[in-house]
Amino acid sequence: MRTRLAVAGFAALVIGAGGAGLAAAQTVEDPGPVVPLANGNFNWSQPQTVASNLQIPWGLAFLPDGSALVSERNTARVLRVQAGQSPQQVATISGVSATGEAGLLGLAVAPTFAQDNLVYAYFTSASDNRIVRFRLDAPQTQTPILTGLARASIHDGGRIAFGPDGMLYAGVGDAGNTANSQNMQSRNGKILRMRPDGSVPPDNPTAGSLVYSLGHRNVQGLSWDSAGRLYASEFGQNTWDEVNYIVPGGNYGWPTVEGRAGDPRFRDPIVQWTTAEASPSGAVVDGNTLLVAALRGTRLWLVPLTGNGGAGTPTAQLQGQFGRLRTVAVAPDGSLWVATSNRDGRGTPAATDDRILRFVSTGTPTSPPPTTPPPSTPPPTTPPPTPTTPPPGSGPCTVGYQLNQWSNGFTANVTITNRGPSINSWALTWNFGGNQTISNAWNSTVTQSGAAVTARNVSWNGSILTNASVTFGFQASYSGTNARPAEFRLNNNPCTVA
Repeated sequence: MRTRLAVAGFAALVIGAGGAGLAAAQTVEDPGPVVPLANGNFNWSQPQTVASNLQIPWGLAFLPDGSALVSERNTARVLRVQAGQSPQQVATISGVSATGEAGLLGLAVAPTFAQDNLVYAYFTSASDNRIVRFRLDAPQTQTPILTGLARASIHDGGRIAFGPDGMLYAGVGDAGNTANSQNMQSRNGKILRMRPDGSVPPDNPTAGSLVYSLGHRNVQGLSWDSAGRLYASEFGQNTWDEVNYIVPGGNYGWPTVEGRAGDPRFRDPIVQWTTAEASPSGAVVDGNTLLVAALRGTRLWLVPLTGNGGAGTPTAQLQGQFGRLRTVAVAPDGSLWVATSNRDGRGTPAATDDRILRFVSTGTPTSPPPTTPPPSTPPPTTPPPTPTTPPPGSGPCTVGYQLNQWSNGFTANVTITNRGPSINSWALTWNFGGNQTISNAWNSTVTQSGAAVTARNVSWNGSILTNASVTFGFQASYSGTNARPAEFRLNNNPCTVA
């Protein structure tokens, strides 16, 4: 169970009344302006029930065809859910030991699913917490990629997700042992980052370690904005629940601090709620809004993101309407799916619980936050070489092409800077020099014919003002060499390659 220590005399915040009232939350002061919301707007009054009578749904991950895979914590079943159809069982995860908060937890669909059919699952066994992967067309063969995480009946973490860099991230709880969170020799109380096969990426904060950030109690939600910034929702103990902006190597303070402490050794949360308001579980970024499902708070929090790692004032939706909310995800068609958790032993189930609800998007997307990259490794101690690219204004466009490469695959982040007149839509074209094949893309629509590639803007990032930039990315496979393309063209105009 989720334990809380009884602490008398803490100052309660005033809770906003109504489903969309202002939150009684404290947010980190941010000197920058709040960017107007892009997306995060849904028809809250007319939900569609896409699945009902489920047994504690926990993980939810979409397949390329728009259907979703859903895990049930206590039954160890993986269901395939489609709007208008009855759920179908597609797998049973072997070795699940469900006690308290433990069981079959997070799911993630590989970015390369169209080629390899791979699905990942995080679960509690009789001896540990672990991550396995399996082909959806052969689910009986389940291969562990990470084992040996400490297990308990509480604080098992369990959320897994692929980042825009193609790496697999996992939120791992402290397993009820608070000392784990500050112990770099323990992988508990951490966010882990790994290659799809479970090995350590060479650019992790600590060489040879899967640890990406530490000082966590029980991370429950992971999601990225359009610039690649990672946000995590986390259960506090008895005072503050948190949303954190995650940076590589960041220390978030548990168990030394809970919530905002102003301690220079640790990073403060960008949002904190009293525990009665939240118990924040799954989280997803939609445009400039982070949506966070609340269990004890029985509501959905909408957190406006400012575009530089900060947050504005959260508001609430669905307050008390559907009980405990566990998981939230944006479908490929732009709709929002929300899973309830009223049969987990702490809720009051309705006759058809647990359910997955679908809310249709009603918002008109605007521009995403500025694409300032998240902090990564410390800056070099020697000055960088003198740039050889032309200064701003010397050509119609500049393209930056940044690779993250492994044995037979890579991700690329591509930044287009417009040096000419403002444009309202764009298409970037190039030719690969080898046998690179793109399997997945974000912040753009990418098509490929042989070596020729075209990336086009999506609905909210078509406008590029003079000297402004947009960033998109993709994942691809290759064999042999993987040289950077020699030439890029923006709307058929040649660009300088930075």
